Amino acid sequence: MTKIDDVARLAGVSTATVSRALRGLPTVSAATRRRVLAAAEQLDYEVSPSASRLAGGRTGTVAVVVPRITRWFFSTVVEAVEEYLHESGYDLLLYNLGGREQVRQRVLRTANLHKRVDAIMLVATPLRPADLTALAALDLPGVTISSGSRVPNWPCVRIDDVAAARTATRHLLDLGHRRIAHISGDPDDELAFTTHLDRRRGYQEELRAAGMRPDPSLDVESTFTIDGGNRAASELLARGEPPTAILAACDEMAMGAMTALRDAGLRVPQDVSVIGIDDHDLAGVLGLSTIAQPAAEQGRLAARMLLDPLGVRSLSPIVGQRTGGCHTPVILPTRLVVRDSTAPPRAH
Repeated sequence: MTKIDDVARLAGVSTATVSRALRGLPTVSAATRRRVLAAAEQLDYEVSPSASRLAGGRTGTVAVVVPRITRWFFSTVVEAVEEYLHESGYDLLLYNLGGREQVRQRVLRTANLHKRVDAIMLVATPLRPADLTALAALDLPGVTISSGSRVPNWPCVRIDDVAAARTATRHLLDLGHRRIAHISGDPDDELAFTTHLDRRRGYQEELRAAGMRPDPSLDVESTFTIDGGNRAASELLARGEPPTAILAACDEMAMGAMTALRDAGLRVPQDVSVIGIDDHDLAGVLGLSTIAQPAAEQGRLAARMLLDPLGVRSLSPIVGQRTGGCHTPVILPTRLVVRDSTAPPRAH
């Protein structure tokens, strides 16, 4: 493999001059530049992208922080981000908080991110005042995804979680359901993001718009997992008269609720309808009605918004999105997907 020393010897200059010539710096004369380029072409020498970035004071790496990589939404976003960064010549440094508060503090407050990355992406990551202070001190470009805490001067990509829950609730109301339960997120989770709060608000707002008062006995909190949905649905059934429909704050919770209902001898949707939010990869297989959100598109768009200020362009740019200099949230649309898990209640 040809090295920069080989080019320098053939061109009769120092390695520093070769580096400056190949980077196009104005401190190299035209004649010397031509000689270096000719030597590099003769030896089939290719400039290392990582070395070039380091010479320009960049690492070529973006930090991506997620609460839990095992969740469908986070893994889908990270995969899309990694693909976009790779096409742009950048690497991804993943920080998986894993539900641990001490890890969040170490990553956001004490890690030497300014020496390791060129930019930061926070995916649904809640922030304390001390975190905001630490991020401001880094003075790095950044972007947030989903409804985690906002960072001043950082753009944000998300969906309207309130509207998504309202659409799901309206679907159940239109089918004739009036005893509609809601499975929400766990407020005691150390890293609980605010998504579940917005979705609960949308559920309650749509009930009130229909002239109904939300019933606290039909609102159960749990974790954003299949097991969490299973436990929440079992608790709903233990409280007495079961609901005719359940809105879960995410598809994984909805899948767990469907399992609990069937284990209790109830049919979905004949006895209880179930709807989720996300459009998880397994939602279609299980016939789960849901509110589909563009998780991968959020990741790709956020990656572009992050790299644009660095002057980086991907080989596969996103078409039709204006991102330059706009720090108001970019809200991507959701859509209702009706499958087999929702139907009118038996009385209808």
